[in-house]
Amino acid sequence: MPSKLRVGIIFGGRSGEHEVSLQSAKNVISALDRKKYEVVLIGIDKEGGWYLQSDAQFLLKGKDQKLIQLNKSEDEVGLLPMPREANLISLTGKRKIGQLDVIFPVLHGPYGEDGTIQGLLEMANIPYVGAGVLGSSLSMDKDVMKRLLREAGISIAKFLTFEREDYEKGEITFARVSKEVGSPFFVKPANLGSSVGITKVKKKSKFRSALKEAFSYDNKILIEENIEGREIECSVLGNEDPIASVPGEIIPRHEFYSYEAKYVDEKGAALDIPAKISQKLKNKVQRLALLAFKVLCCSGMARVDFFIRKVTEEVILSEINTIPGFTKISMYPKLWEASGISYQELIDRLIQLAIERHKRKGSLKVSYLPAGSK
Repeated sequence: MPSKLRVGIIFGGRSGEHEVSLQSAKNVISALDRKKYEVVLIGIDKEGGWYLQSDAQFLLKGKDQKLIQLNKSEDEVGLLPMPREANLISLTGKRKIGQLDVIFPVLHGPYGEDGTIQGLLEMANIPYVGAGVLGSSLSMDKDVMKRLLREAGISIAKFLTFEREDYEKGEITFARVSKEVGSPFFVKPANLGSSVGITKVKKKSKFRSALKEAFSYDNKILIEENIEGREIECSVLGNEDPIASVPGEIIPRHEFYSYEAKYVDEKGAALDIPAKISQKLKNKVQRLALLAFKVLCCSGMARVDFFIRKVTEEVILSEINTIPGFTKISMYPKLWEASGISYQELIDRLIQLAIERHKRKGSLKVSYLPAGSK
């Protein structure tokens, strides 16, 4: 029998999406086939500490029983960029952990989805699931992402970008924003997901508090047009030749698809899978999802979010998520289930794609020899 692959699952992280990551990791871990994989669990706390976790107690109930928190009673560990050595080590020296064959980073937001941990894994020469350094960083920054999509001819919502300096100088005015993107509008951090830090602004009296909220999570924010229409999502899977799932529709029961609607209120939104849209719109959504995946240099997986305007049925690309949610209500795995790929098979494919990409990159030359040299 071939030996099992040692799969490291990294979750938690220094991010406003920490709790979402814990929920996603819980589902990924339960779906892994233990006949194929030896699972090594690594939880990162909100201060950046790495802890080796046990299967039985890697999550604990928080003070709010609806939330879960990381168990920090286990060994603290570190990952070293040492490609030929045992790269995961115990900082207490209590045990030898050894080499990991592949890592599945189930990390949402900064320090997990933005290219930072991907860079560390590249240095350690470990295959990992999801987009590489460039694809991760491009997709995480909504400002850069939208400009690249617009350059590729993909329709996006009207938006404005502001830095903290603009805010501190008082240069972000309600009058200017309303004139350029319309009203109501959304204020959001540029580098965060799961609707953390987002406010829908309908009147001037709420504008300053919305800015303060967004800037509490990021030094750059977006103010974006409110689009009246349907919310459609499409999953992408693959490396050089990716495939797109059937699209699904999110029908929020809150003011918009907020953090509470996604993760706290079990009845916060209805999911319609597959979406009840025409074949023409379905084809367009899938084509644009694949195009965005390639434009942003993604690999492995992504969930691409769209709006379809009510009257004109114009398809607007909202954003792309390179480490989409894997909770029990998350669209990414649900869309693949509706497309004929089970949750467990999806995890298997993602791990295999990570290994294939790593081998492809590892075949490149690292030394230059002029033509004719021996």
